Amino acid sequence: MLSVMLTLYVKDGCPFCHKVLAVREELGLSFEEKNIADEVVAAELVARGGKRQVPYLVDSDRNVEMYESDDIIAYLREHYSYPLAPQGTQAT
Repeated sequence: MLSVMLTLYVKDGCPFCHKVLAVREELGLSFEEKNIADEVVAAELVARGGKRQVPYLVDSDRNVEMYESDDIIAYLREHYSYPLAPQGTQAT
């Protein structure tokens, strides 16, 4: 998986989180996942974004933070979707 500085705040059973995590797999990205079931993590999320809403993406490399699964997915596809190299060649 591609290693970038992405953190995703999630909650168990959240269908919107699941959508974002599926795109993560599709794009081959690695996220740090923080589950708001932990009250310390939940408080950290509220301090960052002002709401206890998930999913919430933090892209430390680009200084971007956002709520809303569809917005997160569009952002990931725009900034982290790389064309695959043809078989037998290496991507540079």
